[in-house]
Amino acid sequence: MTDVNVDVVVIGGGPVGVTALALLGRAGLTAIGVERDVKVWPTARAVHFDGETFRTLQSLGVAERFAEATLPMSSFHIENEEREVLVSVPTGQFGAQGWHDDLTFHQPDIEVLLREVVEELPGVELRRGTNVLSVRNEGPGVEVAVRDSDGAEHLIRARWAIAADGARSPSRQALGIECEKLGEDAQWLVADGILEDSPGLSSDMIFLGHHTRPSLWIRLPGKRVRMEFMMMPGDDPEELATPAGVERISHGVLPADKFTADRLAIYTFRGRIARQWRAGNIFLAGDAAHQAPPLFGQGLCAGIRDVANLVWKLGAVKRGAADHSLLDTYEGERKPHARFWVEQATRAAGFMQTTDAGIARQRDAFIRANPAASAPVAPPLGPGLHEGGTDERAGRLAMQPILSDGVRLDDMVGARFLLATTREIYSTVPAALREQLEDNDDIVVLFDPAKVGQLLAAAGAQVVIVRPDRYILGLGDTPQAFERLISSIPGVGRDVPAPL
Repeated sequence: MTDVNVDVVVIGGGPVGVTALALLGRAGLTAIGVERDVKVWPTARAVHFDGETFRTLQSLGVAERFAEATLPMSSFHIENEEREVLVSVPTGQFGAQGWHDDLTFHQPDIEVLLREVVEELPGVELRRGTNVLSVRNEGPGVEVAVRDSDGAEHLIRARWAIAADGARSPSRQALGIECEKLGEDAQWLVADGILEDSPGLSSDMIFLGHHTRPSLWIRLPGKRVRMEFMMMPGDDPEELATPAGVERISHGVLPADKFTADRLAIYTFRGRIARQWRAGNIFLAGDAAHQAPPLFGQGLCAGIRDVANLVWKLGAVKRGAADHSLLDTYEGERKPHARFWVEQATRAAGFMQTTDAGIARQRDAFIRANPAASAPVAPPLGPGLHEGGTDERAGRLAMQPILSDGVRLDDMVGARFLLATTREIYSTVPAALREQLEDNDDIVVLFDPAKVGQLLAAAGAQVVIVRPDRYILGLGDTPQAFERLISSIPGVGRDVPAPL
């Protein structure tokens, strides 16, 4: 058995795991990802990105390639059994993240792009056809025993491990971490494929709240579409998972002679939250940490938020800019945020999946009276490295301005802290402190209103500190607030450990 030593080992080569590898590589950490399958999984699972998720992909430096593989959504609505539109939500707008608020994609296309990014980065690699034999904390780090496709066994020693190995997560099970169940599980038939010479449905996404059979329609890039159908009592699964069965339960939306399925499979939609997200130096991420019914399309988005939150903190500890306590904020910040979306999705599933006509009428009346409930507003982070406990504007995602020359602000800042303020406030900062900030490779200071004026106006403050994961650390309006806030940045104005 040969040994390998890296900063991080990532268990699982799906989109969350490979995004983690890419972020680690961009942050200058060494990492090995291990994935049992040799090829990208050929069929789609997730199909939706929000603007925040796409902003994370932007940080990988290949946003244009991802944009070509996605389709901005232009409309979403919910209808009832009588085909009444209960609520219609415009989704085609260019949002505050500098990208469209909602985009659809074919997951294998995205996974191929992510793997190409990893292949182009130094210090990180994805080992495919590799099975994990064991994972454990050992001393100040972790040990992961693996067997490669040739049958050779290796021991990967790392400072940390990220377990992004899916809903069943062998890593989570090996660590003895249980999951909390939210809501009721439900089985659905998922039909993915190509629809040709047939119009489909009018909107890009429609939840068909039919109490006789709840369903979902999604238009994907090119000629791809997805429909999902709730399994009903008395259904014959083998009959439903056929072209004729799909044509029947779709009421002709997916004709057997015009719809070519890539996948017809029955899935269990469930709500789960891991009771803990960390065991020593092993961190859970993605479906290993949380699962939600696909009502708001936040499953993969939440997983990518996990690794965007975690990776910059690992980098700060590795460089000696922060002590190990910074890693304690991962679960504290991310778990409540992810839990919000799982709870929202399971609650929505409870009334959208009803098969009772009377309850469906009550649901319809509620949606008519409360249309905003169909589009929940993203919550702030849980307690951690931000001032959200005293200022509700902190702990929330910052906007990303697009500058007059078309450059997005993140492309100027990179994976660093942004200190955005006015020229007047910055000029009052002591010269020695300004010099320290300007010499710190982890910090970018901007006070040109052409660059940060929109950001300051949107936040309603004269000073905004934005973390590398684009969440707001804190805000203020005075030179004193500026100096107070920068003291919260890891590595500024106090002693920190030596780099690992």
